Amino acid sequence: MAMMKFETERTYGLRRWIGQAIPYILLTISILPILVGYAWVIIATFSTRTEGLMPVDAQGNFGGFTLENWTFLADPEIWRVTLNTFLIAVGMVLGVGFVSSLAGYALSRMNFAGRKGFLGLTLILHAFRPEMLLIAIFFVLLFLGDIPVIGKFLGFNTVGGVALVMISLELPLGIWLMKGFFDNITWDMERSALIDGASRFRVWWEIIIPQIKPGLAALSIFLFISGWNAFLIPYTFTIGAKVSNLPVYLNQFSGDTSLMSWNQVAAVGLFSLIPVMIFFLFTQEALLSIYGGGSKGGV
Repeated sequence: MAMMKFETERTYGLRRWIGQAIPYILLTISILPILVGYAWVIIATFSTRTEGLMPVDAQGNFGGFTLENWTFLADPEIWRVTLNTFLIAVGMVLGVGFVSSLAGYALSRMNFAGRKGFLGLTLILHAFRPEMLLIAIFFVLLFLGDIPVIGKFLGFNTVGGVALVMISLELPLGIWLMKGFFDNITWDMERSALIDGASRFRVWWEIIIPQIKPGLAALSIFLFISGWNAFLIPYTFTIGAKVSNLPVYLNQFSGDTSLMSWNQVAAVGLFSLIPVMIFFLFTQEALLSIYGGGSKGGV
């Protein structure tokens, strides 16, 4: 009897261990291609060429390690386009974050005429692809460029103009996301502050905003990555390297008559990943504590 009981317990323990291990095995298999891709990028940036994941020299032997792929760091142009990319990404985070948090609060907490229509309109605007609006955006930027002073910063072929276009395209999604986070915040503290005489803006800034930091972090990461990786808008509305960004700069490595140096492209790509990783490290704490409870705050 004791032996049978021991065998039963061992069988049960084995089945339980297999049941617990299966999700981890499936997860490992699913992310394996991603890990292999990142491994290739890192290896390729420090080698002359690769065969699969193995770095090789000109004779096809193992080796060929070099720092030649990173010589682009000595070119002032890379730092100029990096700064442009950073300004576009930060402009999107600040512009969309500020406007969408104000609009989301108003749509969540206030019942005014045209509220539902405005919500539906923002959803429709988000459905329009940038490719459909390129000509209209071009004429708007030309018009802004003719305005004294403002045109130097927000017109055609300016970093500010690209950032303004990117902000306008991402605002509908930002407004909907912020409204959802505001809806999950209870009214209790807000009512108390309003009864005590606090203004709506003070309530929004000092009471509500601190409670939706995880939501702002999630939106900020999305906006920063979207602005950092933007290609179509900067490529269409900028001329020359002076106002281009990293994706447009990276596109210069490809040509119809010349071979692409994939190892150098991998080096530039890895370089462009570093600011995104740093930004994520600074926001991950707020992101991981994202709010998941509460009751509805608005109609």
